[in-house]
Amino acid sequence: MKLLEPMSLGELNLANRAIMAPLTRSRAGMEHLPNALMAQYYAQRASAGLIITECTMILPNTSAFIAEPGIYSAEQVEGWQLVTQAVHAKGGKIFLQIWHAGRAAHPNMCNGQQPISASALAIEGDTHTPQGKADYVLPRAVSTDEIPGLVKAFAQAARHARQAGFDGVEVHGANGYLIDQFLRDGSNQRTDDYGGSVEHRARFLFEVLEAVTAEIGSERVGLRLSLLNSYNSMIDSDPIGLAKFLGERLNAFNLAYVHVMRSDFFGVQKGDVLTPLREAYQGVIISNMGYSAAEAEQAIQAGQVDAVAFGTGFLANPDLPERIRTGAAWNAPNPQTFYTPGAEGYTDYPSLG
Repeated sequence: MKLLEPMSLGELNLANRAIMAPLTRSRAGMEHLPNALMAQYYAQRASAGLIITECTMILPNTSAFIAEPGIYSAEQVEGWQLVTQAVHAKGGKIFLQIWHAGRAAHPNMCNGQQPISASALAIEGDTHTPQGKADYVLPRAVSTDEIPGLVKAFAQAARHARQAGFDGVEVHGANGYLIDQFLRDGSNQRTDDYGGSVEHRARFLFEVLEAVTAEIGSERVGLRLSLLNSYNSMIDSDPIGLAKFLGERLNAFNLAYVHVMRSDFFGVQKGDVLTPLREAYQGVIISNMGYSAAEAEQAIQAGQVDAVAFGTGFLANPDLPERIRTGAAWNAPNPQTFYTPGAEGYTDYPSLG
């Protein structure tokens, strides 16, 4: 199977094209510290061609999931070293997904701080906080004077990731978090150089990529996009045009890959963003969302994508590439334990044999 053939990713040689998608698992505690349990979890899945970690905070007081990890302190760097050492000991490759939640952060998890966004528009509905469910709050629009500091924080996170032993980073530009809030016109109503035209809305993303690639080298940087996903109250008036524009412009960055969520979590927004991106972008494309092994193989054979990322497939099957190779059944994931603390539903999914 092409899905199980090796491939090159920047300077890295991957054992296969079955990528572990980033999955928030909320096992880092209220201190946002990576730990031995997380090291065990990721090491169990080291047979993935590449592991992309869960979203990881680049700054304090930007929490959207209560117990997600960070990469802004020396203690967090040390904690992540447990993870990278465990994965590398099993021959795996691992990227850290670096992330700012923007308006998805909640004051209940951020010492009362008001979240920031491209514009003062709130996410609809509520979220889970340590005090129970609470409505999302109105964010404060980021000033242009603040943007260089945010860009610098992404670069610092990339540097810390390399210090922690990661093979590279994935910049989280998807799912309605800060970069995505600038990128799509449903959440960006600015009238300055960071809003309006697609060129201006993408400016923040491009500045982050310039800083991160300058810090650790472009061949160790990936980017995740979700141009159709309506999660976190997101929408864009022209996702197909946005895909084409980004595909053309991202060629200049010589990234390790672009990781595309091909559809909408909720099935609300329809369209094909993968084809225009593939036509415009000359580098490696990883696609994600709802692939079976057979569909992933077909997509790679057809040249639509270069690799496929599996989310809950890897969550519930530590040995997913072996199950694909042998045609074995996949364990079913248990959504009740996706975000709960402890080993249950985390490190206790069985491998073959």
